[in-house]
Amino acid sequence: MSSLPSERERKLVVRSRAKTSPEYGKPPEERTIEEHLRYGIINLDKPRGPTSHEVVAWVKRLLEVKKAGHGGTLDPQVSGVLPVALEKSTRVLQVLLTGGKEYVGVMRLHADAGEDRVREVFAEFTGKIVQRPPVRSAVKRSLRVRRVYYLELLEMDGRYVLFRVGCEAGTYIRKLCHDIGEVLGTGAHMTELRRTKSGCFSAEDAVTLHDVCDAYHFWKEEGDERLLRRVVRCVEEGVRHLPKVVVRDSAVDALCHGAALAVPGVVKLDAEIKKGDVVGVFTLKGELIALGIAEMDTTAMLTSERGIAVKIDRVLMQPGTYPRAWKAA
Repeated sequence: MSSLPSERERKLVVRSRAKTSPEYGKPPEERTIEEHLRYGIINLDKPRGPTSHEVVAWVKRLLEVKKAGHGGTLDPQVSGVLPVALEKSTRVLQVLLTGGKEYVGVMRLHADAGEDRVREVFAEFTGKIVQRPPVRSAVKRSLRVRRVYYLELLEMDGRYVLFRVGCEAGTYIRKLCHDIGEVLGTGAHMTELRRTKSGCFSAEDAVTLHDVCDAYHFWKEEGDERLLRRVVRCVEEGVRHLPKVVVRDSAVDALCHGAALAVPGVVKLDAEIKKGDVVGVFTLKGELIALGIAEMDTTAMLTSERGIAVKIDRVLMQPGTYPRAWKAA
């Protein structure tokens, strides 16, 4: 079976040697529970019924946080994976979309069709497709190109077709079913849908709103934070699909102030970075400092002595977490 972009295996290559001091910063798993919530993200299993906005509002009330957001809207009648980022982690929401989505759904044909013919048409809708958003959508109804990574027929019972689809964010599955019905010549519509993957998150280890409520209660009422740490993930888990650039300690605070990352600050990096890629910039302890845009590819970062490797876009780490090793202009 084909996979989503977020499931690619990534390998790091070493540019230079460096050590990190235990006096500042900390591995993500060693954050206090308060810090964990500020830099947390929840792999939430959204139930059918409420809107994605309502679910996020409930999470904010349950966890008593001021800021939260979701990584990709689900219609009220669609269930499944809805990443919910808390506080500082909301700055990574946009890049969650780059990992793609997976859905399992049921499509009903309006007339009989053979299973072999359905598989043939599914193959025609794999790869780049053109869609016009439906009338009841929140975006402009202009033609748009989206990529379908895989489209599988899982089971067929009469006119009901159970399918799995992996696709680029912004793909309308209801419209996909309608278009498949048009090509089949039978007509078709979607009857049920569940999102099973979103970026690095999958339904297999998603948690419910009840889990979130219970975890927060155990911490507040009984002082037991273990369940809350399982329910709320660290933000670094949400950007596992991004190419990674690891920097030396002396570069961290400048990046926290928005400075671009120069080549001498790079210690390790993803083996397949292309110029223009969105990358995650990390400390040697594994903390996400910021998101940035690669100004060089991997080869250039490895061989250049100077120049800008990454232009910083969104900073997550608080300035002062690492000591200042730079001079103001």
